Amino acid sequence: MRVLKFGGSSVADATRISRVLDIVEAEAAKDRVILVCSAISGCTDSLIRIGGQRDAALRSSMIAALRARHSQIVRRLFTGEQRRQVETELDSIFEDLSAAKGEQCVPFGEILSTRIIARKLNCEQLSAFWLDSRRLVKTDGGKLVEELSYKNIRAAIKPHSQTRVFVAPGFIASELDGTVSTLGRGGSDYSAALYAAAVGADSLQIWTDVPGIMTANPRQVSSAVTVPTMSYASALSLAENGAKVLYAPTLGPAMSSGIAIEVRNSFDPSNAGTIVCKSDPAQVETWVGVTSTDDPGSGLSTLCLVSEAVRVPEIVCERMLACLQENGVRVEGKPWREGDAYFARCSTAFIKEALCAVHREFFENASLGVIDVFLAGYGGVGRSFVSTVTAAAGRIASRTGKSIRIVGVSNSRSYMIDPGGISPEQLEQRLRYGKSAQNYAFIDEIETLSARKAVFVDCTDSHDIHLRYEGLMRRGINIVTSNRRSLAVPYAQYASMKATARENGVFFRYDTTVGNALPILESIAGRANCSDSIVAIEAVISCTLNQIISRYDGSRGPSFASLLREAHESALTEPDPRTDLGGKDVLRKLLILSREAGVPLEASDVEISPMLPPEFFDCGIDEFFAKLEAWEQNFIDLEDELDGKGMRQRFVATLRRDKTRPLGYRAEIKMQHVDPSDPFYWVTGTENVTVIRSEQSAPLIIRGAGEGTRLAASGIIRDLLQ
Repeated sequence: MRVLKFGGSSVADATRISRVLDIVEAEAAKDRVILVCSAISGCTDSLIRIGGQRDAALRSSMIAALRARHSQIVRRLFTGEQRRQVETELDSIFEDLSAAKGEQCVPFGEILSTRIIARKLNCEQLSAFWLDSRRLVKTDGGKLVEELSYKNIRAAIKPHSQTRVFVAPGFIASELDGTVSTLGRGGSDYSAALYAAAVGADSLQIWTDVPGIMTANPRQVSSAVTVPTMSYASALSLAENGAKVLYAPTLGPAMSSGIAIEVRNSFDPSNAGTIVCKSDPAQVETWVGVTSTDDPGSGLSTLCLVSEAVRVPEIVCERMLACLQENGVRVEGKPWREGDAYFARCSTAFIKEALCAVHREFFENASLGVIDVFLAGYGGVGRSFVSTVTAAAGRIASRTGKSIRIVGVSNSRSYMIDPGGISPEQLEQRLRYGKSAQNYAFIDEIETLSARKAVFVDCTDSHDIHLRYEGLMRRGINIVTSNRRSLAVPYAQYASMKATARENGVFFRYDTTVGNALPILESIAGRANCSDSIVAIEAVISCTLNQIISRYDGSRGPSFASLLREAHESALTEPDPRTDLGGKDVLRKLLILSREAGVPLEASDVEISPMLPPEFFDCGIDEFFAKLEAWEQNFIDLEDELDGKGMRQRFVATLRRDKTRPLGYRAEIKMQHVDPSDPFYWVTGTENVTVIRSEQSAPLIIRGAGEGTRLAASGIIRDLLQ
C-alpha cells in the first residue's frame, strides 16, 4: 500500500486538485493508496479567525466567503447531478461549521477538501472511500495514543478490500472522550506517517510545492539545491532547527517502521525530489543543509549546519566562524557541535547573510558560477532563450565558467518559481499549472525572495513593466531586457533606472532593444564614455519597413499594400502596421540610441515625417488598407523615378549635432533617397545598418540581421555573461 500526502498549496484550487488526481491515479494503478490531504491553501487561517470572531454578522460573512471558495472548486470539478450531490454535502458541513465554537472550527478545512476529492475520485471510477481521521487518530491530552490509533486505522481499512483509494483528512484527531483535537500546524505530514506505519506501507510520499528538501530555504539562499537522499536523523535535525518542508514529528512513525519518506513536488511529478531513509554506514562525507531559528526576545538567531559522516568534525566550527567573519557577520560566542549538527548564533538582522555565507562555504562549487534567471515573457524570444541556454549549456560552462539556471518563468496568464531550477522539458507543463500572473504577481514574489545577484530577464512587450525595475534593483537583482518600450520612456524615468542600478551595484543591460544581437549600443556608449563625442548617428533600424521597401519593385511585383498585409499577417509588423509606417517603432529605437550617446532626447524632440499623408492614420484598419491600394500608383511613380536616377528609398533615423538646437542635436525620422555610395542602399530584408560618426574616430558602420528570436536570445545571453 502507498500513502500520499498533499499540502494546501497542492489542493488550492480545481486545477491543482485535478493535477493531484492525475498523480493519485498513476499511483493507484501500481498499488492501493491512502490519500491524506490538508485544507485548501489559506483555509485553516480563515477558520482560526472564524473561531475567534465574536461579531455574528462578520462571522457569517467570513463563513460565506469560505463557502464561495469551495463552491468555485466544486463548479469546476463537477457537473449535473454529481455537482448537486456535492453541493448538498457542502451545505451540511457548513451548517456544522456555523454551529461550531472556537477551536472546534479549525478541523473543518481538511474535512471539506477531502470530501470533495473523495467524491471526485469516485466520479472517475477509482473506488474511493473516505476515512474520518477524527474517529481513527486518538490523542490523550494532546499526545498521540499510538497503538490505539494504529488499531483503529487497520480496522477501518480491513473491510474494504476492493477499495483502491482511501481518502483521509490530515491534521485532525480526537481525544479519548471524543472531543476533536489536532496534531499541530504541519500535522498532515504526521497524519500521513501514522497511516503509513499503521498499514506497513511500502511508500510514504509527501507532496508539496518545492522540489524536495533543499540545502537551504530558497527564499533566503537563492543558490539552494535539492538534496537527493538524507538520513532520518539529518531530516529530523533540519526540521527541529527551522526547516519547514517536513514536520518534525513525522519522522518518528517512519523511522520506527523503517518506511522511506519521499518528499516530492506536486507541480513537477517527474522530479525525484528527496528520499529520507535509514543512513548507509559506508556513506561518504556529506553536507546536508543549513537552516536557522529566531529567538525574538533576544534579537538573535541560531544557525544550524547539518552533516553526515564528516571525518574531521573538529574543524567544522572553525570553518563556520571563519566564513561568517569574512562576510562581516559577527558571531555571538563560539560555534558548537551537537552530533552531526553544528551551531552558531548571530544577530537576526544578519541571518540571511550568515546563511548565504555558510551555504557558499560548504555547498557551492566555486569553480562554476551559477546565474539565476527569472524570465518574464514566454513568447517567441522567451522560448528561444530557454532552448538556446539548454543547447549551449556545456559550451557556456567550459568557455566562461558560468551556468545559467532558470528559476522562474512568467507569461501573461501564469507564473512559477522554483529556486532549485526549472527543467526545460517540464517548463510549459509546470507553467500551465502555475500561479496567476495578474497584476505582476510574479515580480511581487521575486521581491520577497533573497535573490541578490539573480537576473530578471524581460522578454515581454509590456508598456509598464519598467515601473517595477527599480524595486527589483533595490533588492540587488540585475535587469536584462529586450523590451524597447521599457527604455523609450520619458528621460527622467530612464535616468532614474540607470541611477538606481548604479546605486545598488547591479547591472542594467538592454543591447537587444536596438539591432537585436548587433553591438550597436555598446559601440555608441563605448565611444561616448571615452570622451569621443558623437557627431552623428544614422540608422536604418525598422525591420518591417526594410523588408517591405527592399522587396517592393513598383509595377513589376506585388503592390505595396499586399506586401504590408503579408507582413502584418505574419506578425512582423506591430498589431497596427501604421505604428511602423508612422515611425513610432523607429522613434523608440532612436531615443535609446541617442541616450546611449549622452543626449537626453525626448519623443517631442524628434521630427517625424511619416511615409503617408495624415488621412491614412485617422481611419479604421480595413479602410486604411483600401486607401493604401488606391495609393499604389503613387508608389509606382516614385519607384520608377528612383530607378531612373539609380537610387533607392530608405526610412532613416538620424541624430546629428546642431548647435542651434536646445540639446545641441537635431533628431529626425524620414524617408531618404540614397545612391550606391551610401551603405543604406544595400540593405535587404530585415537587415539593420547603423553609421556612428564621432570626433576622433573614423565612421563605424554596423550591419547585420535585425530580426529573429534566436538572435535576440543570443544577445540576451551575451548580456547575462558579460
